[in-house]
Amino acid sequence: MADFLSQYSIQRWIEMCPQGYLENTVYGRGPDEHEPEAILDDTEQRDAAISSTVQLVVGERCALAASSGLINAAPDYPSKRFLATQTLDEARHVEVFTQRLFDLGVKKDDLEDTVQEHANPNLVKFAEVLLEKVGNGDFLAGVVGQNIVLEGMAFTVFELLETANKELNPKFAHTLSGTIADERRHVGFGENRIGSLVREHPEKKPEIEQMQQEMTYYMLATFADAFSGPQVQPAEPPTGEADFHGTNLATATPEEMEAVLSNTVLGEFKTRLDRIGLEYQSPPVPA
Repeated sequence: MADFLSQYSIQRWIEMCPQGYLENTVYGRGPDEHEPEAILDDTEQRDAAISSTVQLVVGERCALAASSGLINAAPDYPSKRFLATQTLDEARHVEVFTQRLFDLGVKKDDLEDTVQEHANPNLVKFAEVLLEKVGNGDFLAGVVGQNIVLEGMAFTVFELLETANKELNPKFAHTLSGTIADERRHVGFGENRIGSLVREHPEKKPEIEQMQQEMTYYMLATFADAFSGPQVQPAEPPTGEADFHGTNLATATPEEMEAVLSNTVLGEFKTRLDRIGLEYQSPPVPA
């Protein structure tokens, strides 16, 4: 418990985040960085950027609701304190991705209509599965759903987006790098805290594994939607390689990008679930 206390303390969070990788940033990026004109001046690229950013806002709003809702359900004060820092992390993520929508030209009065218009229904259902567990005060299932499934998905999605944008949109890539650092810490908490609770409550395993299966189905359906249909090509294609787990994102087809994203997330799920004593459950293939 001593290592747990120090590793996930508020003092450690202050040193790593506000005084660490977020120092001198504005909404998670450099104060002089801006969205590229190539995106702002191209209607199709701008609309695509708005739509993809809305999905990040939807996911982070779910993470904010889940982490804040789990504080009172936590069985010990170290977990409560960590979840308090995670709640602020998630609130920051909501803010920085919402700010990106404003940077892309979304009016503040139009924010909620824009989110409602572009939110993927499968991602909304993904969030509903998790938030039902949180609403019921189920700490064990809630942390698995939040810090293993949701955060594991977000971590990989952010990594892919950061890799794809390093050359074309450094401002967005820098915003993502800070969220990746946050998600890495959140996933670590999930693994370190939940394994012992799973061993103490083996009767909960079937229910949690069913939740993971359902959330994974909606996640894969969201990915399938994101990579289906015509893809907008950037006005200034990357000139180098953007390697993501062996796939060059600069030249990959939508099918190849969906495959590497899905396979990477599922591989991480299987590894992390095994570490905490749960067995990954394969969902039906989304239609």
